[in-house]
Amino acid sequence: MKQKLYSMLAALTLPLLLQAQESTTPTPQWRPVYHFTPAKNWTNDPNGLIYLDGVYHLYYQHNPFENKWGHMSWGHATSTDLVHWKHLPVAIPEIVKPDTTTWIFSGSAVLDKNNSSGFGKNGKAPLVAIFTADQPKQHKESQFIAYSNDGGLTYTSYASNPVVDIHKKDFRDPSVIWLDDQHKWLMTVAVPAEHKVQFYSSADLKQWELLSEFGNQGDTRKIWECPSLTPIYVDGDKTKKKWLLMTSSGNPDAATGMQYFTGDFDGTKFTNDNPADTKLFVDYGKTFYAAIPYNNLPNNGKMMIGWLMPFETATYPWRGQMSIPRDLLLKTTPAGIRLYQQPAAVLSKSLDKLPAASKLAQSDIALNNEEKTLSTGRTFNTNATWVDVTFTPGTAADFGLKLAQQKSGSTETVLGYNTQRNELYIANMQNGTVKGDIEKVPVQLQDGKLRLQVLFDKSSLEVFVNGGAQVITTLLFPDPSATGLALFAKDGDVKVQELKAWDLGK
Repeated sequence: MKQKLYSMLAALTLPLLLQAQESTTPTPQWRPVYHFTPAKNWTNDPNGLIYLDGVYHLYYQHNPFENKWGHMSWGHATSTDLVHWKHLPVAIPEIVKPDTTTWIFSGSAVLDKNNSSGFGKNGKAPLVAIFTADQPKQHKESQFIAYSNDGGLTYTSYASNPVVDIHKKDFRDPSVIWLDDQHKWLMTVAVPAEHKVQFYSSADLKQWELLSEFGNQGDTRKIWECPSLTPIYVDGDKTKKKWLLMTSSGNPDAATGMQYFTGDFDGTKFTNDNPADTKLFVDYGKTFYAAIPYNNLPNNGKMMIGWLMPFETATYPWRGQMSIPRDLLLKTTPAGIRLYQQPAAVLSKSLDKLPAASKLAQSDIALNNEEKTLSTGRTFNTNATWVDVTFTPGTAADFGLKLAQQKSGSTETVLGYNTQRNELYIANMQNGTVKGDIEKVPVQLQDGKLRLQVLFDKSSLEVFVNGGAQVITTLLFPDPSATGLALFAKDGDVKVQELKAWDLGK
C-alpha cells in the first residue's frame, strides 16, 4: 500500500492507528506460524517475487527502523518451501541526499537470461529489479531499475534512472514479464488517480516505449495500484490462453481489495472479455491487498502472494504479514471465465511432513444442532490450523466452524454458512453478541455441497470456497486463552462428508 492510500485509511481511524503504532508490548500469540512476517518492524506490499535455483525470493515494502510505515525500502527473505523463511539484510534501501529522498516503492524482479540489459558479469545472467522511486520533496513517482550480480542479495542502481517518467505525483508499481514470442519485456504500471494502467515494452529494460492504456472499467471508486498482467491457460488447455489483469482497488464491502479482468493481449493492447461495468474481485475480505505473481516459476507456474493489512490492532515487534502463496487458475463457468485460487500446491509437502498426532481425517460426521470439538489428544489448540472440510447441508439454518473459541464460550469467531441467505460469513462473538462488523459473501452450493479450505494462522484467516471460486480473508486477534476449534450446526442438521485437518502449531 502506498502513502496516499495509507494516509486516506489512517484518517478514518487515526487515533486507533496511532495507538497501535506506538505499542511496544510483545504479541507472540499473534505471530503467524506458516505465513510470512518480518523479524521486526513494518511490512506492506510484496515486491520482486522471483524463483531462482530452487529458492523462492520475497522482497517486500519495509521500514528497517520502526514498526510503522516509513523509510520505504525493499526487505528480503528466501524460502525453499514457502513456509520457513530466512531473513536477509535489506536489499534496496531508501536513498537520502541533501536535495531529495527516494523511497523504494513497489515493483518486480526479473532474471535477464539473455543479458539484454548488459548488466551481467562473467557470463552470468543478472537479476534486475524494476521499482517505483517515490520522491516526496519533488512530489513525483517514476520507474527506476537496479541490478544484482550476487543472486539478489545486493543491488546497484542504474546510473541513468529513471527509465520511465511521465512527471506525475502518482505513477507506480511496475510489473515486468518477458514475452518469449515477441522477444521483448512488457511492463504494466498504474496511474492510480486516473483508474488506469499503462503498458510499455523494452528490448533491454532501459529504454521503454508506451504501447497502450487500459482503464476506467470495473471498479473505479478508488485508486488503482499494484497491477499485473499474467498469461494463463484456461482449464489447463494450452490452446486456450487468456490474460489475467489484476489491480488493487475497491471491494463492495471492504475498505480495500483487489479486482481482476480477463481478456486478450495482442502484444500491444489488452481487451476486456466482459462489459466495462463488470466487477470481479480477487478476495471478498477486507485485508487482502497488493498481491503480485511470481516470476520464473518452474513449469510455467502461476502463483502470487498478497499483503494482509494489519488494521488498527497492534502487533510487536513486527506489523503486517503476507498471505499464503496462492496458485492461480482460470476456469470456464456458466458466467464466463473466472479466476480460481488455491493454496500453493508446494505447501502440501509441509503438511505431509507433520507427525501423525498433528493430522486428522474423518468422514460422514452427523451434526444436529450441536458442536463437535476437533481434537486428537492435545492438538488443534494452537490457532495455527488448516482445515479442508466438505459439508452436505440438511435442515440446519447455519453450519460451519468455530475458531479461537474460549472454553468458557465467552469469545469465538464463527465461520458460518446461512442456508436461507446462501451466504458465508465471519463473525467475532463475545458473550453471544456480534463484536464489530460481520464479513460476508454470497456463496452458492456446488452439486449440493459446500467445501471450505480454512487456513487460520494465529491472527490471519483465509477461506477458500468451493475449490477457490471465491476467497475471503480477514485478520483475527484472539485472546491467548481462546484456542478451541469446533464444527457446528444450528437449528437443524448437517453432514460433514469429509474432513481433513492439520495442526501446524506444534
